[in-house]
Amino acid sequence: MSVSKVQNSDYCDYRSPLSTRYASKEMRYNFSDQNKFSTWRKLWIYLAKAEMELGLAIKPQQIVEMEAHVNDIDFEAVAKEERATRHDVMAHVHVFGEQCPLAAPIIHLGATSCYVGDNTDLLILRQGFDILLPKLASVIRRLAKFALEHRSLPTLGFTHLQPAQLTTVGKRATLWLQDLVMDERAIRRARNDLRFRGVKGTTGTQASFLQLFNGDAEKVKRLDDLVTKMAGFEKHYAVTGQTYSRKVDIECLNVLSSLGATVHKICTDIRLLANMKEIEEPFESTQIGSSAMPYKRNPMRSERCCSVARHLMTLVNNVLHTAATQWMERTLDDSANRRLTLPEAFLSADTILMTLQNITEGLVVYPKVIARHVAQELPFMSTENVIMAMVKAGGDRQICHEKIRVLSHEAGAQVKQHGLDNDLVDRIRRDPYFAPILSQLNTLLDPATFVGRAPEQVVEFLEEEVYPMLENYKGLESETVELNI
Repeated sequence: MSVSKVQNSDYCDYRSPLSTRYASKEMRYNFSDQNKFSTWRKLWIYLAKAEMELGLAIKPQQIVEMEAHVNDIDFEAVAKEERATRHDVMAHVHVFGEQCPLAAPIIHLGATSCYVGDNTDLLILRQGFDILLPKLASVIRRLAKFALEHRSLPTLGFTHLQPAQLTTVGKRATLWLQDLVMDERAIRRARNDLRFRGVKGTTGTQASFLQLFNGDAEKVKRLDDLVTKMAGFEKHYAVTGQTYSRKVDIECLNVLSSLGATVHKICTDIRLLANMKEIEEPFESTQIGSSAMPYKRNPMRSERCCSVARHLMTLVNNVLHTAATQWMERTLDDSANRRLTLPEAFLSADTILMTLQNITEGLVVYPKVIARHVAQELPFMSTENVIMAMVKAGGDRQICHEKIRVLSHEAGAQVKQHGLDNDLVDRIRRDPYFAPILSQLNTLLDPATFVGRAPEQVVEFLEEEVYPMLENYKGLESETVELNI
């Protein structure tokens, strides 16, 4: 390839990894120029239709002409026009008008730039949520199946990352699930709380439209309602400045950043469990874990989730600052920031949900490794059971407690100082004092007796919280996710 061809190549330009490596095609399209600017044109059509219905001198032929050119956008012509006007909306108005000479005089009639800009953003945000919610439900569905399958498999529970009482593999998965269910509720609420900016004019007073309709306030109100319904919204914001309140962006990114925290926590747990060789994410037969160490099976999917989630969690700070610095009815320093922040938040959320679905479709559990780890710690955890059994057999609690304390320290020294296995049970068996309960030891040390109601809790949680929520997504299930990179 010649030098000139290399310099003209897309690979010589910055390209976001969210669009080239990670996010889905549907989410990328949602934030594409084609979707954005064709939506602008649809909004101009809605406005013209509503104005015609309310008596303005707009002809059906003008509407038909506009509808014929919704999608055929000449982006090169727009770019040339914007270089001249330094105004993106007017550049599109001019190019659309050249394509629609009959309609040119009434395109954007009475509107301000935020009529198309903000209303389009709200439509795109809502569609972004509509893409994310079924994907989140798919992750929850797969993780629910995993939790149910492993609801009775005892495993070490950890507090302070130190072995504590036993839990089950399935019960731990319900802790992940509970956070995801909370995210589903929050995202669905944020989606349903979105309203249309509507037809509000330059500073939100609708003055230009009042002038268009010769002071008829009822027609202006009806115009707002008509366009809102045409755009697919039930409600519009009752008051706005030039823009809709930027607190709306905060509400949207709060729930996405919260999802990021959930996924980071889940995938961190998986990474820790992979280190312990108890659970592994999927690993293809030809996958390479390390360029230097061929034996490694790195949890790269979970690491990717943590990496992108960390970026997602930071983005809410941008919209917080933007909302805080909106002077009076509006200032333009929100524009460039929102072009970056809003798409990246949804693309990032899309990425981590697809990756997490891939992980949950193929989680591998190693029961024998888990059992070995349980066996190392369970003798210490079972001492109270041993003491109680001895008391029931006629022993003195204080004497038994001291015996167990001494033997536990001896066994602990074997583990910590010599790197040997925990031999507390063997020491108990060899001590004549415990002869009355030796026949009970196997029962007293059965891991299943240390998990409390964990298996029942899994079933109850799934039936009461998870399955009813999943009913909302019947028919919207995501297909199996295959990661290309």
